[in-house]
Amino acid sequence: MNLLSVGASYRTAGVGTLERLSIAGSDIPAVLQKLVAQPYIGEAVLLSTCNRVEVWAAVSSFHGGLGDLCTVLADESGIGSTELASHLYVHYDEAAVRHSFRVSSGLDSMVVGESQILGQLRDAYHVATEADSAGRLLHELMQQTLRVGKRAHSETGIDKAGQSVVTAALDVAADVFGGDLAGRKGLVIGAGAMGALSVATLTRSGVGPLQITNRGADRAARLAEAYGATAVPFDSLDAALAKADLVVCATASTEPVLTPDRLTGRDRELVVLDLAVPRDVAPGVAELPHVSVVDIDGLAASRRSLPAAADTAAVEQIVSCEVDHFLAWLRGADIAPTVAALRTRADEVVTAELRKLSSRRPEFTDEQRSDVARTLHRVVQQLLHSPTVRVRQLAAEPGGDQYAALLRELFDLDVPHATQADAVPEIGGKA
Repeated sequence: MNLLSVGASYRTAGVGTLERLSIAGSDIPAVLQKLVAQPYIGEAVLLSTCNRVEVWAAVSSFHGGLGDLCTVLADESGIGSTELASHLYVHYDEAAVRHSFRVSSGLDSMVVGESQILGQLRDAYHVATEADSAGRLLHELMQQTLRVGKRAHSETGIDKAGQSVVTAALDVAADVFGGDLAGRKGLVIGAGAMGALSVATLTRSGVGPLQITNRGADRAARLAEAYGATAVPFDSLDAALAKADLVVCATASTEPVLTPDRLTGRDRELVVLDLAVPRDVAPGVAELPHVSVVDIDGLAASRRSLPAAADTAAVEQIVSCEVDHFLAWLRGADIAPTVAALRTRADEVVTAELRKLSSRRPEFTDEQRSDVARTLHRVVQQLLHSPTVRVRQLAAEPGGDQYAALLRELFDLDVPHATQADAVPEIGGKA
């Protein structure tokens, strides 16, 4: 099995495309099962956030696996294959490992260095584990991906000042209000993970008084209590909007929550930060007087709060080092079945020869037969010990996959999933 990563992000697709690709959390287990039911996909992990939809898969063939992944993504999104291909990035084997580690480290995020992606990756891995769609390869990849992300954030200043998509959005909002958000009346619509992050960030920024509304009233009440905000019933949204200067939309709704009729007739400035995918704000809202809308596309264009070059370079160094370690593990794991097959073949030869000896020399006692069998097994084990230890060491080095192939060829070993089904082109993706 080989690693394949296929996805679309703010780098390759606009928010409209990401909306169509977005997969609701409740639907992810079913999509994972659909993925692993494909002919060339053995394992899958799916991540769907406000600015990224990505699948990591263990595949038996590059072209077959890519085709299977694209088919499922096209079916789920309703996007034609030609249009979809123009928005996807593709990473294979080493490039997939490097991309995964860069994502967890925040290097590939819209707000470089943000740490929210770590929690999102952890959740995606947990869902895949619960759905039993992650096997040995993706378990190892995701565990190391999370570890590398934690290392990057703890050993460098990549996440200075607690940057996130929300802080970047507030920077844009502050420009509209002349640079100061303190004392502005805020409203957060949605009390999930992004809503909670928004409430915490708005509170630190001095926005207040702050209202929170959510279709599930209990969650809004708990979040409001934790931050000294006011929970508002969802059916009182219009009244809450009338009081607000700054609105953050972060729901999981499949339909717009804020429509033009809800905001028509305002006589003072209102900034709406739409952090939801699919979008919570209908297109016509941005055309209204006194209403400014900032969405994921706008944030991607602003590219604010970049970390220091030294921190970015330090994280890139960590990623490169960890990629080498993972590839060494991967090469070692790849040769293990071949070594096991070689030892099995040796045992089979010894057993066959002992059977022949038994038929030729029926006068041997059971004790004599046992002595001969132990001696033969000991000789074979000693002969195989040094070569198998050495081949494991060589396999962990760059280009080490050739040693497993040579062993299979020399001893005519049949090792399941040991060969690739087709040639692999030189690719690295657009991301």
